[in-house]
Amino acid sequence: MAENEIPNLPHVTAKSNPEWISVELSARRTGMSFQRTRMSADRTLMSVIRTSLSLIGFGFTIYQVFQKAHDAQILKSLSPARHFGAALLALGCLMLIGGIGYHLMFMRGLRNEREAMRKDGLVHAESSFPLSLTLLIALFLLLIGALGLTSIAFNIGPFG
Repeated sequence: MAENEIPNLPHVTAKSNPEWISVELSARRTGMSFQRTRMSADRTLMSVIRTSLSLIGFGFTIYQVFQKAHDAQILKSLSPARHFGAALLALGCLMLIGGIGYHLMFMRGLRNEREAMRKDGLVHAESSFPLSLTLLIALFLLLIGALGLTSIAFNIGPFG
């Protein structure tokens, strides 16, 4: 074994060769940075969810307020409110679709990079990389937005 070659040891301790300790700590810091990057991607998706939820909520609320005013015969036409509410709902859903797509592409790239570094022995990759709860919430909100849009467009569904 060459002097600069670092053996593949199962466990490095404080009593190990100082060069091996340095490499081990570096590999662990890199592994933790993958976890921090994953959490950062979740926070980015959460900001998309907040904005989309606002658009979807405002769109549906505007539609409902003007629908009640029309039903009470305060307003003669419901078309402008229906179009504006539907536009906000659609914008919220489109933003959510874009955010989900970006999140999935980013996470696929991050997983691929992590796996490549694991195969090269640069990181241990011992911790799990689970499916994002934030992604599941985003998908659920997208379903709610689609149901709201369907309710406005066709006057059917659970929100009709």
